[in-house]
Amino acid sequence: MMDISTEKYRSNARKGIENRVLQKALYNLQVRFGRGTAEAYRRLPEGPELRREAHRMRAEAIENLDILLERLAENIRGRGGQVYFAEDASAAIDYCLNLARSRRVRRVVKGKSMVTEEIGLNDALIAAGIDVAETDLGEFIIQLAGEHPSHIIAPAIHKTRKDIGRLFVEKLSIPFTDDPPTLTRAARKALREKFLSADMGITGCNLACAETGHITTLSNEGNIRMSTTLPRLQVVFMGMERITARLEDHDALLRLLARGAAAQTMAGYVSYIGGPRQGWENDGPEEFHLVILDNGRSRMLADPRFREMLYCIRCAACLNVCPVYGKIGGHAYGFTYSGPVGAVVTPLMVGPNRAADLCRGETLCEACKDACPVDIDIPRMLLELRAMLAEGDRAWKVRRTAPLEKMFYGLWAFLVTHPRLYHLVQQATFWGAKLMPRHDGRIRKLPPGLDGWTLSRDLPEPAAESFRQRWKRSGLSV
Repeated sequence: MMDISTEKYRSNARKGIENRVLQKALYNLQVRFGRGTAEAYRRLPEGPELRREAHRMRAEAIENLDILLERLAENIRGRGGQVYFAEDASAAIDYCLNLARSRRVRRVVKGKSMVTEEIGLNDALIAAGIDVAETDLGEFIIQLAGEHPSHIIAPAIHKTRKDIGRLFVEKLSIPFTDDPPTLTRAARKALREKFLSADMGITGCNLACAETGHITTLSNEGNIRMSTTLPRLQVVFMGMERITARLEDHDALLRLLARGAAAQTMAGYVSYIGGPRQGWENDGPEEFHLVILDNGRSRMLADPRFREMLYCIRCAACLNVCPVYGKIGGHAYGFTYSGPVGAVVTPLMVGPNRAADLCRGETLCEACKDACPVDIDIPRMLLELRAMLAEGDRAWKVRRTAPLEKMFYGLWAFLVTHPRLYHLVQQATFWGAKLMPRHDGRIRKLPPGLDGWTLSRDLPEPAAESFRQRWKRSGLSV
């Protein structure tokens, strides 16, 4: 599995907020894609109803996941492909490494894949002495920089043209330029050499269809198509939830995926792949392997509270509208998945206690639900995770956190049900506020334990007259 730094969420978030280049890039991305996606949904022939229908499709597929996966595997094997069900990251990596060793693979070209990022496949292949090249332009840049992606569809969003120009001088030995077409041509030249000499091509899977027995990949650069047709050996890594039952469902989700990801009617390159090259075909791999990964997904499936998260098709629509992601960026989340989807998925994969700050950091504004192409209720699951952290949960081995906070809210619940005592506390609060540092009628700093509220804002002083007092003085009756 890749490096996990979810414990550094707060410090990494501060770095993101202080990075002016990142702030500008995220603002432009959200203005372009966030607003564009909303308009793309409005232009759907079926209208907004298609998103609700897609939710039903995903629910049906997840409910029958075992049957659909077996049918997918049967159809692919029927065309000469091989299918391996990996329980966890180690099993998936071992399968790929054993395959590479047995076929004497020296070079791998990869299409964009979040699942391989999730399990840390690149590091494992490189450690085994295999040359690995990411071929998506953004992923290629990030790999050269030795970093991880900061967005699902725009992995290098945090890089400027000058950053990339300096990187290419160092890594590709070209003269410095910050001209995008020139930089793209340099990347293309470097990657074409790798495409033509690669022994294995690795991709992810955007969607799979059980009925037809194929997996689908989307890209706007054509790199995935070259990764799946030029090497003699192809390996696809697929999260086990990324499956549809029927071709009609697949078509609807594909249209929604393109709109949610980049406000497009359809991606530039869409490939249907279902096995090795057949006798009548001129290109394609000699061997086709599909690795279907669990890696904690069965645990989500077994819990009704979080099963809905498996409906996600990883389009990044929620990232493109989330006010929190729009300020802190993807690296703050400390794992493959960022934004609202990461705030739910990551705690469930690495442990709610380890990633506690992720679900607490979201605003619950519900913009993610409005943008989701399959209408997933992410805010509800964020609240479920917060409840687990507050109460503890044996099934997920969650330890209770912030006991003082729980005691505070318990006291608050007691006070609001005892009016006279509540009134006395109000009066005490009013006089206590007089002792706090103030400026222009506002409290500058609260005491320890509450001072987080005043780190970036002042609070108004409590009113001298409470609402109950004013109501009573007015003489009005209920």
